[in-house]
Amino acid sequence: MRRIIATASQCPGHIGADVVRSWQPDVAQFTCVLRFIGLEPLQDWIHSEQRRQLIAEVEPLLCAGDQLEIAQGKDFWFAPETVHAPPLRWKQSCVTFLVILPLSLLVPLLWQPLFHRIPWLGGYLPSNTLITLSIVLLVVYLFMPMATRAFGGWLRLHD
Repeated sequence: MRRIIATASQCPGHIGADVVRSWQPDVAQFTCVLRFIGLEPLQDWIHSEQRRQLIAEVEPLLCAGDQLEIAQGKDFWFAPETVHAPPLRWKQSCVTFLVILPLSLLVPLLWQPLFHRIPWLGGYLPSNTLITLSIVLLVVYLFMPMATRAFGGWLRLHD
């Protein structure tokens, strides 16, 4: 999807792209919305050899093949058929707390040996910057995706 968006963005008349993700039972659905300044540049992209090659590459991963929908006008609002309501905020807070608490206790301890070796790095601002950056990166790229998969069923229940 990233390659398709990057390639389309190089085409004359391309003015933007959005990706909408939704879930059906056991299937993640991704929809790419590409915007062009007019129908002719859009048609050029649709019929381009670059697009054909990219689609052919991912065709085995597509449940229903390449599905194309063209809509004109600024009043076009896009919403996939299977959009689910976001998880309840208190549930999001619980999962976030379960991820961040252990990291906030462990990450400072892991940095301590380096802070003792390089005293200026252990100062208030540098140490807090490194600790906070470490926690944020671990949460965003590693632990939160795992936690949302693990608690996905519970997060989607709205009772």
